[in-house]
Amino acid sequence: MNIDSSLPTKEQLPSSFAIYADNLSAISVTGEEADKYLQGQLTCDVNQLAEKHLLVGGHCDAKGKLFSAFRLINHFEQRLLIQNKLALNESLAQLNKFGVFAKVDINEATDLDFLALVGDEAKAFINDNFHSVPDSFNPVVNDNGVSIVYICGATNRYLIIAKQDKVKALASATNLPVFGQKVWSLLEITSGFVDMNAASVNEYVPQMLNLQLVNGISFTKGCYLGQETVARMKYLGRNKKALYALQTTGDTKWQLDVEINEQSALEKQLGDNWRNAGNIISHYQADDGTIYVQAVLANDTEENAVLRLKHQNGIKFSLMPLPYSLQES
Repeated sequence: MNIDSSLPTKEQLPSSFAIYADNLSAISVTGEEADKYLQGQLTCDVNQLAEKHLLVGGHCDAKGKLFSAFRLINHFEQRLLIQNKLALNESLAQLNKFGVFAKVDINEATDLDFLALVGDEAKAFINDNFHSVPDSFNPVVNDNGVSIVYICGATNRYLIIAKQDKVKALASATNLPVFGQKVWSLLEITSGFVDMNAASVNEYVPQMLNLQLVNGISFTKGCYLGQETVARMKYLGRNKKALYALQTTGDTKWQLDVEINEQSALEKQLGDNWRNAGNIISHYQADDGTIYVQAVLANDTEENAVLRLKHQNGIKFSLMPLPYSLQES
């Protein structure tokens, strides 16, 4: 498998391609009480997994601050909480801390790899090599040790999950260009699904990262860790933040050497002054200097707001559209 090291803009991506997403990992939960245990720990209604096959959720501490955000599937006998590996360790430790009281085994799924496929050629490849293609009605297909997950968003993806040798063989067999994991982050940013990192662990309640807008919070399932805070944020209207996608504006050539990371901050223009606007969760910098960021800002940030990178005053950003509305029903 040859990985293309280039970093295209969203517009420069080919119509069909693959991503070797080695920034992903998963927490594996097995055992006869796996569903019962997870139901008391996670924001999503795990009891719906058998029917829906794919759930989005979060894992909070007792104060409602997120350890992690994930996609939950059944991978044969395992429940997999698929997430950015940078935010996995704290969640794994906390699940194991309380898991000693239940009949469960909880581990990082280090034996699995992740390959994303995008485009019509990717869909045709899946159709030729597996018994069915997942879609929005049946989002997970399990076939001969491989799980294929359909992920909708600004760019629809198929995420293949299997042992490393199987994933690499499939990547080579597609004849598609294979990009590195940074392109996965670009698609998460533009799709509005939080790409958590170590710096964001225990910093935000789920609503600040839009989990309620992607069906990642059940308000009817009953108690789980952090549930009281999450419920107060909804019913008392206390949440004042949201997750946004932004893109640099203007000439990008001189931005090629800009320094940006997941602890960088944004400022918002107010008249002639600039005020702190929020923090960056994830970023992607294309080869031409274009920068995409995922950031937590005030949830009433105007569409035409002018924002800049705090430590690089010349780097301006504008909001990008998300594939869902920030207005809660």
